Amino acid sequence: MTYAIQADGLVKRFGDTQALAGVSLTAPAGAVLGVLGPNGAGKTTMTRILATLIEPTAGTALVGGFDVVRESHKVRQLIGLTGQYAGVDEMLTGTENLVLIGRLLGIPRRESKARAAELLERFQLTDAAERAAKTYSGGMRRRLDLAASLVGRPQILFLDEPTTGLDPRSRNGLWDIVRGLTDDGVTVLLTTQYLEEADQLADDIIVIDRGEVIAHGTSDMLKAQVGGQVLEVRPVEAAQAGTAARIVGELADADPELRDGLVSVPITDPGLMPVAVRRLDDAGVAVGELSLRKSSLDEVFFALTGHHTDDIDAEAGELAADKEGASA
Repeated sequence: MTYAIQADGLVKRFGDTQALAGVSLTAPAGAVLGVLGPNGAGKTTMTRILATLIEPTAGTALVGGFDVVRESHKVRQLIGLTGQYAGVDEMLTGTENLVLIGRLLGIPRRESKARAAELLERFQLTDAAERAAKTYSGGMRRRLDLAASLVGRPQILFLDEPTTGLDPRSRNGLWDIVRGLTDDGVTVLLTTQYLEEADQLADDIIVIDRGEVIAHGTSDMLKAQVGGQVLEVRPVEAAQAGTAARIVGELADADPELRDGLVSVPITDPGLMPVAVRRLDDAGVAVGELSLRKSSLDEVFFALTGHHTDDIDAEAGELAADKEGASA
């Protein structure tokens, strides 16, 4: 199999802080590799290394067959990068932003203008082409930012949490664009905090926590690790939450979680839901809320690490990576 991206044992330290602790991954050409993890997990540090913005402390990585340290200039000819925040010049128009990128890449002016018009149409920004980017909505800026990363027709695209802060409609629009890119043979490495996003787009997923890969597989494989579905019960009386947790935990043969009066437990058999209702009723537990839903990223993380994604503060290493990457 031909891999567009290969990393082996990537380590990155910023002083006493270790942002990456030996990350290894592969991404086949023309596929989408989803990288899941909470803020501070090491996703951005890893992406910056693969995009040649910073160098690893240890380990090796090949992008497009070229070493990201020794052959960084060749890697940069193959890749595009969209970071967590739109990097467009707000004072320039949409057309001017894209033409500027083209000229910086050495593309002739006429060709740069044609490419800009093509991308603006593809990203449904033609009507706003001559408006300053500062007048764009958040979703429009993200689309323009993604368009800018495609001016040079990259073979490999790094998308670092591209939909953070977007409304559902804008997020769905970007998902459609990413699907179109892979149809064109572009390899995409997508970092995200949203399991749904990886669910929709990724052919394969790795989960990173505290600088290490803690799980690898398809979305269905990851969900299976926490039961695939989650049964949630909220008793009318908060005092009965402990009883409810014991009952559903016994039925599911799994450790339930109790947070703010809501009992959650992973299950593999949806048929347990009506059984749980009867058992709770027999125990005199009045149910205020009852639901069965797919596992979320939070359940995946809780099952794998014992903590929730929102319990983790951004690591100092990530902040240092931002500063070092910005100055690279």
